[in-house]
Amino acid sequence: IIDDGFTEPSLPLQKSDFVFICLYPTATVNFIKKNMTYFKIGAVVSDVAGLKGSIIREITPILRDDIDFIGGHPMAGNEFKGIKFASEKIFEGATYIITPSSRNNKAHICVLKDMILKMGFKNIVEMTPEEHDDMVAFTSHLPHIIALSLVLNPIIENKHICTGGSFRDATRVAKLNSDLWAELLLENGSNVVKHLETFASNMQEFKKAILNKDDRYLRYLFAEGCRLKEELELNANTPCKG
Repeated sequence: IIDDGFTEPSLPLQKSDFVFICLYPTATVNFIKKNMTYFKIGAVVSDVAGLKGSIIREITPILRDDIDFIGGHPMAGNEFKGIKFASEKIFEGATYIITPSSRNNKAHICVLKDMILKMGFKNIVEMTPEEHDDMVAFTSHLPHIIALSLVLNPIIENKHICTGGSFRDATRVAKLNSDLWAELLLENGSNVVKHLETFASNMQEFKKAILNKDDRYLRYLFAEGCRLKEELELNANTPCKG
């Protein structure tokens, strides 16, 4: 799985031209702060954490001038945790987001992109840290909350409950890493709450249509949802630009 292992980061950091930090957001910041003096002169550093804004805000004021930090987030993963679930195919065809800034060396960005593609990723998308955090609040954080909300329904305790494919798919990510997800939701709270409120508003529209037996409005919601889903799938087959 690895070529070399170390219990202290000082030695490998002093020798490494390119460093990927694969930790939770807060741990990423703490690692960089703690080991700032050990990074090789001119090193390029990137991360894979699921939040970008808080990391950039924390490390920018203390980052050495000779270190080039380029934020990154591989949009790939599953509901499992631990080394026994590692897969060499997990990156194949996935999208990788990077959040470069004006201080980054363009040549270093190109090197990072080349490495990402060699890992098997299909698309590389550039955006600001703020755009990233707002997007993942909707596409990742909200779906996890919805999955948890479904399985927290008391009916789940019924031993005779029968579920189909739609329930299985909708609740797949409820088997999450609690430590990681508590940090992600709290750190990205304003974006998450914003999308939660929109989701709750949509649920109220369905509730209103059902209580009022409003067949016409209910069918409108169905049709609009189907149209938007089809557009989403069509766009998913179009290569991302970045």
